[in-house]
Amino acid sequence: MPQRPNNQVRIIGGTHRGRKLHFQAVHGLRPTPDRVRETLFNWLGQRLHDLRCLDLFAGSGALGFEAASRGAAEVVLVERDARACAALEGNAAVLGGRVVRADGLNYLNTECGLFDVIFIDPPFAEGLWGRALALAATRLAPEGKIYLEHDGSLSDGQLAAAGWQVLREGRAGQSHFCLLERA
Repeated sequence: MPQRPNNQVRIIGGTHRGRKLHFQAVHGLRPTPDRVRETLFNWLGQRLHDLRCLDLFAGSGALGFEAASRGAAEVVLVERDARACAALEGNAAVLGGRVVRADGLNYLNTECGLFDVIFIDPPFAEGLWGRALALAATRLAPEGKIYLEHDGSLSDGQLAAAGWQVLREGRAGQSHFCLLERA
């Protein structure tokens, strides 16, 4: 099936600013919008030099490739869908990053090391936030940060009870997003 023109997002900052990422139409895939990515990388700081980043449930790879464009030392993009992985690998060949075809939760149970920034944006319908956050905590470097997108079903109180401090939060359409660190 030919790719539709709307199956693309663009890198908004860093060395690959303006480059378009093409991705497959996969059920449940919602690339993080430009405005939200701009907000997130303002929160994180524009440069990610020397940071190790993990893009779980990578989908289009917009978050991971944005981190690579902004100088992350290493970016790992984890995605379980074969078609999405093929597109990620094509983009990684140009932009950098390592693509791993695996279930995000299973990947966190491997010896993958610690990450400074973990992007968690799972398919909303699967309700994976709680398990993903619990497992990500075991892979987060000291003083590391987690970016989480969810459907609004999580409250700050629930996140606090799970041991997370909400540093920043926002909303765009049906997506709620926040930047977390250990409480």
